[in-house]
Amino acid sequence: MITLNPGTVGLAELRAVWGGAPAELHPDAWPAIDASAASIARILASGRTVYGVNTGFGLLANTRIPEDRLAELQTNLILSHSCGLGAPLDPRIVRLAMILKAIGLGRGFSGVRRIVVERLLALVEADALPIIPGQGSVGASGDLAPLAHLSAALLGEGEIVLHGETLSAGEALARLGLAPLALGPKEGLALINGTQVSTAIALDVLFTAERIFAAALVAGALSTDALKGSIAPFDPRLHAARGQQGQIDVAAALRGLLEGSAIGASHLDCAKVQDPYSFRCQPQVMGAALDLIRNAARTLTTEANAVSDNPLIFAEKDEAISGGNFHAEPVAFAADTLAMALCEMGSLSERRTAVLIDPKMSGLPPFLIEDSGVNSGFMILQVSAAALVSENKSLAFPASADSIPTSAGQEDHVSMATHGALKARRIARNAAGVVAIELLAAAQGIDFHAPLQTSAPLARAHQAIRAAVPFHEKDRFLAPDLAWAQGAVLDGAVTDAVQTDLFGG
Repeated sequence: MITLNPGTVGLAELRAVWGGAPAELHPDAWPAIDASAASIARILASGRTVYGVNTGFGLLANTRIPEDRLAELQTNLILSHSCGLGAPLDPRIVRLAMILKAIGLGRGFSGVRRIVVERLLALVEADALPIIPGQGSVGASGDLAPLAHLSAALLGEGEIVLHGETLSAGEALARLGLAPLALGPKEGLALINGTQVSTAIALDVLFTAERIFAAALVAGALSTDALKGSIAPFDPRLHAARGQQGQIDVAAALRGLLEGSAIGASHLDCAKVQDPYSFRCQPQVMGAALDLIRNAARTLTTEANAVSDNPLIFAEKDEAISGGNFHAEPVAFAADTLAMALCEMGSLSERRTAVLIDPKMSGLPPFLIEDSGVNSGFMILQVSAAALVSENKSLAFPASADSIPTSAGQEDHVSMATHGALKARRIARNAAGVVAIELLAAAQGIDFHAPLQTSAPLARAHQAIRAAVPFHEKDRFLAPDLAWAQGAVLDGAVTDAVQTDLFGG
């Protein structure tokens, strides 16, 4: 059980929760939640007008709502905003979004009762996940539509997937012995204001990018050995002279992966001066990508702990302050930078595959197969990689550079964070396919150097590949091999055999 202390939840805990670990809030969170709810009650009793508590929303913020309609106001907010479209979000993302919402509410600045947070966590624990359409958020005023679908399930509206079975939310709650939640003042607004959906998607991209990055390092090292490439460009003195930390770390990782290779030792005195940039400049390109991934991790860890609804309640003085913490620009920037890093990882990987299949560049059999001509070998695998790389280029325009006014101009600048994160997720899966193709090509290239052996860590990666994909002796139906390799990149099956941890907690 992961115990989450709102405000100090770390990346390692978020990664564990993303991986399916059960979670609970730290006991210290509950007094702050209670104090915030009590403050809302005192504010209402005082007769003050507070946005979203006893007023309308957006352009209707100046409309005062009578006390006997406050519960109706919050319920109507959820129902009216449940208007998403598109394919449902992945259950892993929905679960993470629910936990992030519990973390945000658990900071004690949102004015909700503890039952709201308890109910969110109860659904997570019961594996009862609301169906949330992926489209409909512009990433300002919070992820309104997707969070409304999440929240509607608490009220018995919409649909819930319970242990894999899709049910009406009301039926799912009944099976769990839970009554639909009756919202109190501000609770609907606190639930749908926030960046938790876009942050959950971006964290999913981040954790996937970590795995793709690790696989790309292994693939790049395998390709370097298959090419009989030089390790001189990975000399630590070169990278210390530049001083970029990601570059320094990647060069060190590549040296560790290649150390002890008999293939590498066999050509130490060869006449070749330089390798193509896609081999020689791996530390520079992958290091820059690593820096972007690390920076996105810092941003998203902060946002996972953030209070991003509106207004915020400061219980010690019974103050309600309206601001704009719901604007998801930090998440949008993080998603866009992850997209750029993933595009470059894929671009570099495809170029290495192209070199390996070219006998003039690699010295290996054409298209990495004997009896070429009758056999096409890896010819069209490289074409598939090129197609994925080009698709990623078309997806790489930063979503955060776009904005469109909403809510009659009241919300006149938006972040597009949810769109950016979903787009980055698509880029990630394409990049995983590109790296998967390189892994297969590099393993084939290594085999052509037998009886010479690669390094011990790369041999473990090679063995993991060969346990599922046999040597490409003659043409065969390749789609299953490629599907396995892409899955192995995404779930870490290959890189788990090679301990290269550049991300830590």
